[in-house]
Amino acid sequence: MNIQLTDRSYMGKKFTSLNADTRDFIEAQKIFFVGTAAAEGRVNVSPKGMDTLRVLDDNLLVWLNLTGSGNETAAHLRLLPRMTILFCAFEGKPMILRLYGTAKIFHPRDVSFGEYLGLFPNISGARQVVELSIDLVQTSCGFAVPLMEFKEERPTLSAWADRKGAEGIEAYWLEKNTKSIDGLETGILEDNA
Repeated sequence: MNIQLTDRSYMGKKFTSLNADTRDFIEAQKIFFVGTAAAEGRVNVSPKGMDTLRVLDDNLLVWLNLTGSGNETAAHLRLLPRMTILFCAFEGKPMILRLYGTAKIFHPRDVSFGEYLGLFPNISGARQVVELSIDLVQTSCGFAVPLMEFKEERPTLSAWADRKGAEGIEAYWLEKNTKSIDGLETGILEDNA
């Protein structure tokens, strides 16, 4: 077996912003993980995919949050706007990339939601747009992350949201997305007032 060591130029490094290499790495990833927490209660880590992340500049990105069975991120960001986004190389050179920063969440009632929505493909069930102001970029080796080959996006979430329609999605939000698992309000159906 021929084992080649990777370029160590990004192992265990910290930066104050993204650069061309880290932006290219993000662009190549099919999945990312979002971590949030309130001051107390459970820490949430959620996998995200489906072409829902855009880097706007070296210290700013946005991602489209789709309707799911919980809404932990929204609840946490109302109380404590810190967020970590993690990317892992499942193909190619091993690397882990973490982005730390302060996040804002925008709902369909917010002007910024509509302004950002056009950056993404038309995906049924869009619930929020999250903006992350990055203050720390950290790389690590990723040597223990397995090599896996991307096959395709799952069509399940989009098909489910299409079947529900706009009214069905809003009813689902009311049933499943207004509170976190710790009972924190998510703000998803608040009035504009």
